Amino acid sequence: MSDLKTTVLNALHRELGAKMVPFAGYDMPVQYPMGVMKEHLHCRAQAGLFDVSHMGQVVITAPGGYAEIAAAMEALVPVDVAGLADGRQRYAMFTNAVGGIEDDFMIARRGEEMFVVVNASRKDVDLPRMTDAMTGCDVREVTDRALLALQGPDAEAVLEALVPGAAAMRFMDIAVLPSDYGELWLSRSGYTGEDGYEISVEDSRAEDLARALLAHDAVAPVGLGARDSLRLEAGLCLYGNDIDAGTTPVEANLGWAIQKVRRSGGKRAGGFPGADVILPQLVSGAERRRVGLSPEGRAPMRAGTPLFADETGDTAIGTITSGAFGPSIEAPMSMGYVTSDLAASGTVVYGEVRGKRLPATVVALPFKAANFKR
Repeated sequence: MSDLKTTVLNALHRELGAKMVPFAGYDMPVQYPMGVMKEHLHCRAQAGLFDVSHMGQVVITAPGGYAEIAAAMEALVPVDVAGLADGRQRYAMFTNAVGGIEDDFMIARRGEEMFVVVNASRKDVDLPRMTDAMTGCDVREVTDRALLALQGPDAEAVLEALVPGAAAMRFMDIAVLPSDYGELWLSRSGYTGEDGYEISVEDSRAEDLARALLAHDAVAPVGLGARDSLRLEAGLCLYGNDIDAGTTPVEANLGWAIQKVRRSGGKRAGGFPGADVILPQLVSGAERRRVGLSPEGRAPMRAGTPLFADETGDTAIGTITSGAFGPSIEAPMSMGYVTSDLAASGTVVYGEVRGKRLPATVVALPFKAANFKR
């Protein structure tokens, strides 16, 4: 435990009564006295405040400006980086030679520079990857700023009161705005399926900003437990569970993130690791597919549960990668991989739980419709 890193808000979490757990090498709050279910529902009804300072923040610059950065990044990812408009961000993923996903992350264009936010568990791998491959670019980890996420239907009103201009942003916009808490780097995005923001703030001002947000009756602190159930209801992947180095974007049902310009026949088709695997899959499909699953009854089917095509077959056809009870949908929910012939909505498969085969129906994702401000 003594080797765990801490975020700048660690003392505030403890003051608020958080239960702390190790996560991605950090001492992080899993829940507060309100409890996971109430935290989840509060975020859906009003607004939740999350500490995501463990994630990696990176600024990339180059003598040739954004065009040079984009060209270098497109050699690492299958998405359209060059076509990203100023003040906008996009979901991206690093791929490997076999088409697997090495990490998923967000890229944002800020004028002639790029701002990147990577997963905490992968930042020690992602930073050298970018530094080594993006020759000519300056890849700098930002180590003096915290990262907060304010999520929920009341997030806009709460943040606008403190940071005029925040309300004018739309989903996937980014902005740098002044405030009483220093210069804030904002993105209108998040991991919950709710409207909201991610806020990069100087370490020295982070606690003051967090306290100011929590002073609003609409805002409650939310830990990793509810963060996980919220993102699962939203049908979003957790790296290391639902996607990994052995999973292609097409298998993961993330083909939507690969724009036409990078696909076969596109102006900048291919040129990224694993293109020879991923591009044909985009046309012909993959042998397996990530799907949503609705188990019968009230008990969730958890990660690692093997899946079968029927009640008696000996060979598993897939496995569950994430599973929990969904407080908003009032039902169990799971995501996992099945063979493509069983991936259509309405198909019934069977999860083996404590030696029993229990039915689960393939359903469309997300489990809970998103509420982003378009």
